[in-house]
Amino acid sequence: MQSSVTPKERIQALDIIRGFALFGILFINIAGYQVLVEGGPMPDFTGINQTIDSLINVFVEKKFYSIFSFLFGVGFYIFASRAEARGDKPRWRFVRRLLALLLIGIVHIFIFWGSILVFYAVIGLLLLPFYKAGLNTIRSWLIGLITLQIVATALPLFVPTTDSAVPSIFSNDSMIVFIMFLSGFYVSKAGWIQNVKEVKQLKLLFIGLLPFAVGSMLWIWFASEGNNGNLMQIMALGTVPITYCYLILLFWIFSNPTAVRLCQPIAKVGRMALTNYIAQSFIALAIISVMGLEVVNSKDIMIIAPMVFAIQIGFSVVYFKFFKMGPMEKLWRWMTGKSTGARHSNNLDTI
Repeated sequence: MQSSVTPKERIQALDIIRGFALFGILFINIAGYQVLVEGGPMPDFTGINQTIDSLINVFVEKKFYSIFSFLFGVGFYIFASRAEARGDKPRWRFVRRLLALLLIGIVHIFIFWGSILVFYAVIGLLLLPFYKAGLNTIRSWLIGLITLQIVATALPLFVPTTDSAVPSIFSNDSMIVFIMFLSGFYVSKAGWIQNVKEVKQLKLLFIGLLPFAVGSMLWIWFASEGNNGNLMQIMALGTVPITYCYLILLFWIFSNPTAVRLCQPIAKVGRMALTNYIAQSFIALAIISVMGLEVVNSKDIMIIAPMVFAIQIGFSVVYFKFFKMGPMEKLWRWMTGKSTGARHSNNLDTI
């Protein structure tokens, strides 16, 4: 019996995880698609809505953006290394890629103010110096950045008199995104994705981080239910260990060929992640309009998010019966520029 995935299935596994990340992101973004007007109705955060909101804070908030960010780092290494293999200039090609993403992101901001595309394009530039760096150097940077992020986030929580201006520079979402970018780059460069089950470091990391991840989830739950004013910092403190545990579990699951085959429809969503990410805002707004909602509460999100994702699965499956690349991915590739005779894997034109 086949016990490991083929190279093609590895690419599909990345697309599946990217698809799941898009689903998780929906639970965060949907409420932001509808602009609240001062003096108008406001979301209800009591009763069942509060419970659902707390669950989203525990299991979803910041974690799925972080998974998405990790996969961006993986994509950077694959994109750049293959560009170099065909005699191209990998860093220059990636800069063009980021500039194209920046332009797309600027346009998207006019559609959805919370778009991450500009954010990704700017922070992605910080990966460039690490392309030629050795694994030991990258690992040292990762350990240093994670330590800095944890200390900067925890300090105001445990020492309330601390001036928050300096720690906030290292504890904000930008730091988490870059940590996950660099983590994805490191894992891809180290070749861990190719042999997930055989990498002892991942097993040790999971065992070591699991108690912290579970403890962080419990802390987030009680902070959310108690309307703790430091909730965002508490969530930020647990984001990296929880996301690492999520990722290791997902890669273990999708190192099984059967799991990969069963989730092929979700892989189609992840295969054109840029198109689907942008399309989510249009689909969600249309559903909100049809439902006649003046304001989106947490219980509404639990209905709308699966509906949006189901529509995207159906569309993506049908779309790839006729086309090989998503429309926004095709635009992004054209804006990036394509060398003659270059061959790209499906997952390289996704965010």
